[in-house]
Amino acid sequence: FVYNAVGAGYPVPRNLNYFWNFGVLAGVALMVQIVSGIILAMHYAAEGTVAFASVEHIMRDVNAGWFIRYAHMNGASMFFIVVYIHIFRGLFYGSYKPPREMVWHLGLVIFLLMMATAFMGYVLPWGQMSFWGATVITNLFSAIPAVGDMIVTLLWGGFAVDNPTLNRFFALHYLLPFLIAGVVVLHVWALHVVGQNNPDGIEVKDVARDTVPFTPYATIKDSFAIVCFMIFYAWWIFYVPNYLGHADNYIEANPLVTPAHIVPEWYYLPFYAILRAVPDKLLGVLAMFGSIAILVFLPWLDTSRVRSGRYRPVFQVFFWLFAINA
Repeated sequence: FVYNAVGAGYPVPRNLNYFWNFGVLAGVALMVQIVSGIILAMHYAAEGTVAFASVEHIMRDVNAGWFIRYAHMNGASMFFIVVYIHIFRGLFYGSYKPPREMVWHLGLVIFLLMMATAFMGYVLPWGQMSFWGATVITNLFSAIPAVGDMIVTLLWGGFAVDNPTLNRFFALHYLLPFLIAGVVVLHVWALHVVGQNNPDGIEVKDVARDTVPFTPYATIKDSFAIVCFMIFYAWWIFYVPNYLGHADNYIEANPLVTPAHIVPEWYYLPFYAILRAVPDKLLGVLAMFGSIAILVFLPWLDTSRVRSGRYRPVFQVFFWLFAINA
């Protein structure tokens, strides 16, 4: 019935704006990361004494290795940019509200897997910031009562960040993106079951009048967004490839020399700020993970019958305060 009503294929609300393109852009970013990561893995050596040198080998000796590495390195930031915009769009337009709770929760699973994958990938160049970042972040788990030290030892594969840690992180960093891709399939499937939200937050009543076929209308908008995204992405790769990184990561890891400032990648800074703001280690860790966990309960915490933030002026004030503060 739906197929015949709209003319061809999956129907989408006709009032969707360009914020609805960021889901597709996230999928494109994921594919770029997987393909570039597979190529890099062919030349990378996950061994503490040669890992740093293997990255330099990729940059200097492998054909187009510099391009693949910069594409992968900056691709992580591009992935987080589009996913953060995708999440904030969902928050503003109420895409987490029933009947789309499953879509929202699968998206949060993807986000958590992304954070874990990006952290493990940041360790692999085995530079100073990689080594000490791994040391600091993994040590956070020691704050968990009873089992914390056991978790840290399991992550390290010993009693300090060393070669076993690098091996474990490389294996997980390689495998987790395929798990992310699997959850993305579930995310898209769940979306197709309940249908897309729209800027007005009102469920489609008349399919023939209120929707348009996904092809060609949505596909043309997606294609235009992908072109704009790739131009933006290419600018970072070719003009400022190291801007989002840290200079200390071009110094080989040295467990005897601590960097003056140990800072995470920019996409972890909101969580790092929460951690630093709480003096107690355990409470800081709980607050940091709680900032993500609260998103799980958001569909039930927000009891407003109005879905879209477009029609909630008080909500808009708090939303933008939250966005600016983050």
